[in-house]
Amino acid sequence: MSESLIVIKNLTVESRGNPLIKGIDMEVDQGQIAALIGESGSGKSLTAKAILGLLPEEMKVTGQILYKGRDLLQMKEKERRQLLGRDISLIFQDYRGSFTPYIKIGKQMIETIRTHQRISKKAAKEAALLVLEETGLDSERVFKSYPFQLSGGQVQRAAISMTLAIKPSLLICDEITTALDLMNGEKVLSYIDKVRRETDCAVLMITHDLAKAYKWSDRIHVMYEGVIVEEGSSERIRCHHQHPYTKKLCSCLLSLPSERQPSTSERANSL
Repeated sequence: MSESLIVIKNLTVESRGNPLIKGIDMEVDQGQIAALIGESGSGKSLTAKAILGLLPEEMKVTGQILYKGRDLLQMKEKERRQLLGRDISLIFQDYRGSFTPYIKIGKQMIETIRTHQRISKKAAKEAALLVLEETGLDSERVFKSYPFQLSGGQVQRAAISMTLAIKPSLLICDEITTALDLMNGEKVLSYIDKVRRETDCAVLMITHDLAKAYKWSDRIHVMYEGVIVEEGSSERIRCHHQHPYTKKLCSCLLSLPSERQPSTSERANSL
C-alpha cells in the first residue's frame, strides 16, 4: 500500500477576514494521480499555490501541509524554496511566464535541468530533447527556437516538458490542457502518466474537466466554494456520487469516455 506523499489538514486561506478555503483535508499517495475538480473560483488553484507558498502575503494561511511528514507551512523560506522545482513542481495554467522571450528554449531548459540535477550540459540537452519529443513536439526545432517563434500551444508543451524533465516527487498540474487541442492534450496527459509510472511520483491534477479526471486519475476530490464536498475513487465518484454539486457536475457531461485508464490498484493487480 502506497504511503501518503502529501497530507493537507484543516487548510484555511483567508483574505481580509474572508475565508476562501475553509478547512480542507486531502491526501495524495506516492505514485497516485489525484484530481481536484470544481468550477472556476472554487479554490483549486489557491490550494496549489498554498502548497507551494505562492500566495500573496496579505492572505492568511493556517492548518498543516505535510510533505513527507514535514510541515511546509513551518519551514523557513530558504528551505521551502529548495524543495520547489526539485521535489515539488507546479505546471501553471498561464505558461507565458515560463520562458524569457529572448533566450532560446533549449538554453533555458538546460539551465533549469542543471539547476536541479547534477548532470553535464550534454546529458541535460539529451534529457530536454527526449521530453520535448515525448510531448509531441519537433524537438530539434523547438530546442533551437525563441519562445516568440512558436505558437502558444507549442510554448505551453515546452514549458510542461521542462518541468517533467526535472522529475519531481510531486507534480501539480493546474488546468494544463486548457490551451491545447484534444489530441495534444491527450499526448501531454499520457506522458505525465508515463513519468508517474516510471518515477513513482505523485500527481495532483487540478481541472474543471470531469471527463479527464475520470480517465486519468485514481482518486477525485470535488471542491465547491472553498470546501471539498466529496471524495473517493474515480469509479465511486463516477457511479456512486452523493453530493448535489457532484451530481450537477456529472449531469453536465453529455457523454463520458467509453474507456478510462486503469487505476493504480488495477494496474498493480494486473501485474
